[in-house]
Amino acid sequence: MKKIIKIVILILFLGAFVGTIYYLYDKSQNDPVVYKTEKAFVSTIIDKTVATGSVIPRKEIEIKPQVSGIITEIYVEAGDKVKKGDKIARIKIIPNMVSLNSAETRVENARINVQDVKIQYDRQKQLFDKGVISERDFQQVKYSYQRAKAEVQAAENNLQLIREGTTKGSGKHTNTIVVSTIEGTVLDVPVEEGFSVTETNNFNAGTTIATVADMGDMIFKGKVDESEVGKIKEGMPLILTIGALENITFDASLKYISPKGVKENGAIQFEIKADVILNDTVYIRAGYSANADIVLHRADSVLTIRESLLQFENKKAYIEVEIDTMKFERRDIETGLSDGINVEIISGISKEDKIKIWNGALR
Repeated sequence: MKKIIKIVILILFLGAFVGTIYYLYDKSQNDPVVYKTEKAFVSTIIDKTVATGSVIPRKEIEIKPQVSGIITEIYVEAGDKVKKGDKIARIKIIPNMVSLNSAETRVENARINVQDVKIQYDRQKQLFDKGVISERDFQQVKYSYQRAKAEVQAAENNLQLIREGTTKGSGKHTNTIVVSTIEGTVLDVPVEEGFSVTETNNFNAGTTIATVADMGDMIFKGKVDESEVGKIKEGMPLILTIGALENITFDASLKYISPKGVKENGAIQFEIKADVILNDTVYIRAGYSANADIVLHRADSVLTIRESLLQFENKKAYIEVEIDTMKFERRDIETGLSDGINVEIISGISKEDKIKIWNGALR
């Protein structure tokens, strides 16, 4: 019995020893390398550069008064639609006391002068009616009387203009009513009723009553780095992405590139402008920040692979194509346009070829 037990123990020991040896041998063997593959696909390749800026109206007009005074009424607020000639605000004139006193003195002098000339006119008319003086002498006095009456009217109109900003003969036209000079949307009304405003003239820009813009005609205004400006030209297409509007893009066309750069943060920047093609279903607010992808080159619906699949030897591109299970052959290819991620394949492979992924090995 003891002999049988010894034999069983020996067999178990030998079995454990052999199993351990096999396990260690199996672990020492390298697993076969298995590479993933992928196929080429049809896509559109766009080579582009990016400009940052904002979308603004092409026409943005500041409405300013033609007279100084106090705002008594405001007829619009930001967001209102206005037409050319619509009322923006009413101004009450606060006349300059020196100008007012001068105008009143002019009226008084004109009235005194017309009374004096009228006496001479009446005297000369009686003499003319009796045939004592010639018609020529009478006409000179008559013209003097008419000029004196015209001076009174002009002096009175000037006085009324200083006091009220309008005259009797001006009808509906008055400088005290500020009107819109274009059709568009009111963007801002920076004043309120009771504000003092100054007129616009050759020496003063004047107070802005409102800002009006045509929101149906927008442009992109941005800047491009000097390293990229040499690649672009007028007429190139742009794709606008507006930060406030997710998943929506707008087409645009490059219309202006500044001939002079400006140094900003140590780099030279060139201003660009582009016409924006608006979408009727999306409302764009003035001043939205935007990024513009300027399309330098474009290849539509071309055979494409990921650029990471390429290998290079002596500056010539090649890939490896599967010809049997985990068997690959080298295939020289001709590449075209690249966007940094995908690259156009001009010749060398087809859509059905399985391409080795170099960094996609499995063990």
